[in-house]
Amino acid sequence: MLERYTVPVGPLACNCTILADSATGEAVVVDPGAQIELIVHRLMQRGWKLTAILITHAHIDHIGGAAELKSRTGAPVWFNPRDRALAAMLAEQAMWIGVPPPPAVALDSELTREAKLMLGAHRLQVLETPGHTEGSVCLYLPEEKLLLAGDTLFAGSIGRTDLPGGDTAAILASLRGTLMALPDDTQVIPGHGPFTTIGQERQTNPFLQ
Repeated sequence: MLERYTVPVGPLACNCTILADSATGEAVVVDPGAQIELIVHRLMQRGWKLTAILITHAHIDHIGGAAELKSRTGAPVWFNPRDRALAAMLAEQAMWIGVPPPPAVALDSELTREAKLMLGAHRLQVLETPGHTEGSVCLYLPEEKLLLAGDTLFAGSIGRTDLPGGDTAAILASLRGTLMALPDDTQVIPGHGPFTTIGQERQTNPFLQ
């Protein structure tokens, strides 16, 4: 069975998600932007062993706690290499939102469509969805009908494209060509805000009409 725990972290309330396989006790953390003590406490409380830290894109509110989480657990950090430049700008990003700069983050493994990611018996498929940033990805678990959408898709909205690496045409292509190809009953955990479904967004999201 797949267990999951999502909690908003940091000043921008990024949805950080822990996914765990109950049979093996293995877990991954997606987008640990801040409040790492809370995440580590949950892992220890449940007895889960962290095997990977997965970053949907390299904005500070999603990646800011990755180095600390790696230091605490030894788990490798995965993100798309097209976001290397953004990851190298964490000090500058911290100035944008008025927070202390976090430790630098090293790329241990590349989160691309070729990545082979398993969590026990659960397959995590990497969908490359550039637009919000050049290296934005979503994580899709087809057997669970679950999508972790990062900041590509929100309930009723989409990711902004006015920051470095943003591209409006690219995000619309990612949404219409990749995410809208998923089944309507796919549950979506966005990078911020309430959960939704692909079907709900297909019908009501003004950016997808």
